[in-house]
Amino acid sequence: MEDPMYSLQDVIRCDLCETPVPPKHCDICHIHLCEACVRKHLSDESKDHYIVPFKLRGIITKCTKHSTEVCTKLCTKCKIPVCPLCVASSEHKQHEKEDILKWFEIKRKLMQTDLQDLEKSIYPRYQETATNIPVQRADVNKRSQKLTTALDKQGEALHTEIDTIIQGMKSEIDVMDAQHIAAIDQQEVAINRTLPEITQTILDLKRLLDTSDVCLVSEYTSRTEEFRSLPAQFQVTLPTFTPQEITREQIHQQIGSLSELAITFLLDEPRILTDIQTEYRLLRSVSCLSDSEFWTRGGDNILRLYNLQGELLRSVQTKSGNRPWDIAVTRRGDLVYTDWKDRSINLVSGTQIQTLITLRGWRPYNLCSTSSGDLLVIMRSDDYKQTKVVRYSGSTEKQSIQWDDQGKPLYTSDSYTKYLSENRNLDICVADCVARAVVVVSAAGKLRFRYTGPPSTPRESFYPRGITTDSRANILTSDPDNHRIHIIDQDGLFLRFIHNCGLQEPGGLCVDSRDNLFVAERDTGKVKKLQYYK
Repeated sequence: MEDPMYSLQDVIRCDLCETPVPPKHCDICHIHLCEACVRKHLSDESKDHYIVPFKLRGIITKCTKHSTEVCTKLCTKCKIPVCPLCVASSEHKQHEKEDILKWFEIKRKLMQTDLQDLEKSIYPRYQETATNIPVQRADVNKRSQKLTTALDKQGEALHTEIDTIIQGMKSEIDVMDAQHIAAIDQQEVAINRTLPEITQTILDLKRLLDTSDVCLVSEYTSRTEEFRSLPAQFQVTLPTFTPQEITREQIHQQIGSLSELAITFLLDEPRILTDIQTEYRLLRSVSCLSDSEFWTRGGDNILRLYNLQGELLRSVQTKSGNRPWDIAVTRRGDLVYTDWKDRSINLVSGTQIQTLITLRGWRPYNLCSTSSGDLLVIMRSDDYKQTKVVRYSGSTEKQSIQWDDQGKPLYTSDSYTKYLSENRNLDICVADCVARAVVVVSAAGKLRFRYTGPPSTPRESFYPRGITTDSRANILTSDPDNHRIHIIDQDGLFLRFIHNCGLQEPGGLCVDSRDNLFVAERDTGKVKKLQYYK
């Protein structure tokens, strides 16, 4: 509907000087005022005045209890407009009162913020999750079909005596499919129940933003925080079939086995289990030696081993006296660190420090130990123009990963820290801060995907630092500028933030054997152990 103030047929003018389109209105005198005439109007002290923006004219109403008075205050407890006589009355005397225009503007800003948050962030996330439901359901059928096909192939090689066993295992798949579908259906029901509520809230907000009815607006209560967290999402550990060569004597044992279907949920509010204060002024990396002990490195040349009680168990000075760039714990439990200044990669075993590798023309930066016992090392050329990931078995180079299929660099060639980790499926995951991306390649070095943050988050604000992976092949990367951690699955699909448990500039990450997350906070010097699965 066209605002009469701007109608070509009847332009609203200042009642004192005829200036067109006056921006102000006296809601007690009911006259329109330009900016220049507001002071002149207020100079008439023979009666009360209340100046409001033109669009909010009519915000002041007559008091329902005192007909000769107007309401310029709002009782915040009763949420009703009150006049001076009401303010002084015993009914409202102990209640807090606010200027009605000031309060109205605060409420409008809240509603505008909520509307923007709902439309641009929360609702798209719900839509995105709802869109993914059919994909998940289709994947259940697709994956179970692969399992069934594998079982059929194995069954064809067996005698008729094992048909009953095969049929029994297929029934197990059907039961697990039913459990999986039930979990998906549960999530879909929760999503579909909430989406109409959000839609209605958005419509209500738009209607309220267009009204000047104080009573209606005073009844508004924000539900944004209620909608902000999506219904519980789950992780599925899919069953696999493991075929084996069979003999007639060992038919049942040799058929193979189906792993159980495991459905686990990410916690809406991850819990900090332990908070350990280290001796570092700047804490950079953390690497688990066990579920109760972890190595750290920071802004000095000392490597320190702590337990969960915060006790310092060991201190090791680097061989050269230089500050180490990164650390990793090998499968054997030894500590490895890089020394970028003297171009070396060193092994701490017991009380001895052995230099494993010394580079020429390149400098080593971050590293990780793989499931096979190899080392993956990020290194940069001396001319600052190239960056690559190199795989070592002992001191022998086995693989170099640097270019994509089009011959373009996979990683930026700067000196900023690039943490890396190997996934359960042997993918190599690199947090490239300058590229604002997590770059994931296969074990063969082929680019699989680049993760640049969820769709609802501007890429410009995403600077990933630390990175680790868990037993479910999820990738976790720290986002220190936004004080949070991103969880994505093995295919780059965003699952959830860890951001509501008091993290401060999270950096280096690692997980223990139980998928508890260890987070190194740079400026606080703290290591925090978090639980993020139910």
